[in-house]
Amino acid sequence: MNKFIPGLQLSRMYYEQVVKKIISDFFPNLQYSAGLIDYGSDVLGYDTEISRDHEWGPRLSIFLKKEELDQYANRINKVLSENLPYEFKGYSTNFSGKVGDGLQRLEKIEEGTVNHKIRVLTVEGFFKGHLELNIHKDIEAKNWLLFPQQKLKTIRSGDIFFDDLKIEAIRSKLHFYPKDVWLYLMACEWSRIAQEEAFVGRCGDVDDEIGSKLIASRIIEKVMNLCFLMEKEYAPYSKWFGTAFRKLKSADTFLPFIEKTLDAKNWKDREKHLSKTYELLAEEHNNLKVTEPMYTKVTDYYGRPYLVLFAGRFAEKLFGKITDPVLKEIGLLGSIDQITDVSTILENNHSIKKMRELYG
Repeated sequence: MNKFIPGLQLSRMYYEQVVKKIISDFFPNLQYSAGLIDYGSDVLGYDTEISRDHEWGPRLSIFLKKEELDQYANRINKVLSENLPYEFKGYSTNFSGKVGDGLQRLEKIEEGTVNHKIRVLTVEGFFKGHLELNIHKDIEAKNWLLFPQQKLKTIRSGDIFFDDLKIEAIRSKLHFYPKDVWLYLMACEWSRIAQEEAFVGRCGDVDDEIGSKLIASRIIEKVMNLCFLMEKEYAPYSKWFGTAFRKLKSADTFLPFIEKTLDAKNWKDREKHLSKTYELLAEEHNNLKVTEPMYTKVTDYYGRPYLVLFAGRFAEKLFGKITDPVLKEIGLLGSIDQITDVSTILENNHSIKKMRELYG
């Protein structure tokens, strides 16, 4: 293939150098927005050369007013198909159809119309389909709990190339959680740590090193989730979780102890490195100044020889700072990401709507 250009950059150039002129020539009075904020490693900025094998290439979305979609959508698609060049920056603008695995790939052609990957939809339709969000209503706490972080992250990480319809104003509302939701999610993450922090040592004490390793790895993931929350960054899904974590300001501090915890061959060493991770996390919490200063040192677990932070203390203090009555009523249940990591749920709006029942 040609020299790699990050997909988001490629798509912006494609719009500015090709698509914009076609729209202007054929629809000179059209008010619209254009950008790429939907899905994919390219939108997150993590794509590499290997990403080019599917669902990658010069692509974008064109957003129209709701009342103008029927009038313009088919016409825009037809004009683009007939007027786009066959290649841009050495990459085909034509994509295969969705066959077999349901994915689309770059497919070179030399004649005929272009099967482009430029979506034409409304602003309302995009946010409804992506997040089950009605952009004309206030975002309630329950809505925030049902927004998968990986979808919020693509909206924040993507790019709007042209914006007659003020999508940037909607993006700004979704930039990060409101304060009460933020406090709630941190409280829930601390609560999740509290549920298992004594088990790393307990499993090891009965010669279950595998169990101890599994629990430690789960706790480390929760520690990393808290680091994202503390720095007010959304976490991506598992493929890019570690990559995104390394970009956090606190990563250099935490990574040596995270790696030692995961590499430890016995539970005593594992506990030692995990204890240091706990203490660093407690210090980060205190730096936020969202609760009174908390004691940051590990201690034994009710006289048993297992070192814990008693993470529930942090959950309790954070939860006590929340004023939203809905969140107070829900209790420390957590968001959809804290309840499940199953992609067939997180990527399925119908399943997500069913989970709303968990919150009453």
